[in-house]
Amino acid sequence: MACVELKNINKTFGQIEILPCVNLRIEDGEFVVFVGPSGCGKSTMLRLIAGLEDPSGGDIEIDGEVVTDLSPKERGVGMVFQSYALYPHMSVYENIAFGLKLGKASKSKIREWVEKTAEVLQLEKLLDRKPRELSGGQRQRVAIGRAMAREPKIMLFDEPLSNLDASLRVQMRTEIAKLHDRLQSTMIYVTHDQVEAMTLADKIVVLNGGNIEQVGTPYELYETPASLFVAGFIGSPKMNLMPGTVAADPGTATTTIAVRGLGELTVDRDTAALQVGDKVTIGVRPEHFVLSLSGPNQGLEVVNVEYLGNEAYVYVELPGLEELIVVRQPVPCEVQVGHRVSLSTAPACVHVFDGLGKALGPLGRKSPAEDALTAANE
Repeated sequence: MACVELKNINKTFGQIEILPCVNLRIEDGEFVVFVGPSGCGKSTMLRLIAGLEDPSGGDIEIDGEVVTDLSPKERGVGMVFQSYALYPHMSVYENIAFGLKLGKASKSKIREWVEKTAEVLQLEKLLDRKPRELSGGQRQRVAIGRAMAREPKIMLFDEPLSNLDASLRVQMRTEIAKLHDRLQSTMIYVTHDQVEAMTLADKIVVLNGGNIEQVGTPYELYETPASLFVAGFIGSPKMNLMPGTVAADPGTATTTIAVRGLGELTVDRDTAALQVGDKVTIGVRPEHFVLSLSGPNQGLEVVNVEYLGNEAYVYVELPGLEELIVVRQPVPCEVQVGHRVSLSTAPACVHVFDGLGKALGPLGRKSPAEDALTAANE
């Protein structure tokens, strides 16, 4: 196990700057997930930690030792790629043992390590099979076993589940979580799937355009997003985001924000830096809207209802807003397409983002954006 620290890491490819300046500390034994859209720099960060890419500036430390100029082998990392990259002519045993053989380990040591790894991954009965005789999930476990066999300090995963079907992804998420619980090793995992990030991580690093938007637990990112980007990225369905105008009393517990179609919403956010008339964006999670049926030609129109068995998603059209408002409803759901409804929510459930897209914190506390900046610089 090991801690990892990135200090002022910069990476450019030619004239293109991928990572402007990244500072991040990953503690010993943590399961950290890098998440963000395609092209945000998450895989580049992982390859820099692995030693597969060289930074254009800054240092990488593992357990307090600068490893910026060391090879992947010297860093003590194991990496699992998106493709299994198994040798088709080799058995499961030979695939897991391949790296150990290259390291000149003795036959007895190789057998000991392979059998120990196979036991952890429940591959003992598959050691004589070839990759073509395995399911997708079993192949991925063999790829993980090959990375584990040398007992690396850090395990790195680069979108390892993206080639699996939906049911196998769920199964393998569970397997990887159980593996971390057993090994208690430092794991860094890259994905663009925020559901994977929320279900696996001790700590999530949200990236956008090469910059760290926020670092925190899944709970912190969901409940207190630091920016509009995080609010719109974390959560399924994502947070409803709507333009609003400060209507009265900025900075007090009775601050109101006018939203077209919803009227005036009371918020308990620290709006002291705002003035009446300032434009803001408000956010409300789908489960925090209270939906009530209205009379004919009153309220907002329901344009779609999705029934998911244990719950339903009601889609409501808000005047002037391109995206539909999503409201999570228990079942049975009496609301139907064409119904007119009204929406309300509690003040504590309304998130407010200023003109720069930064979240305003609850009254008497730092904003999530300030907390995120402090965490990134520590």
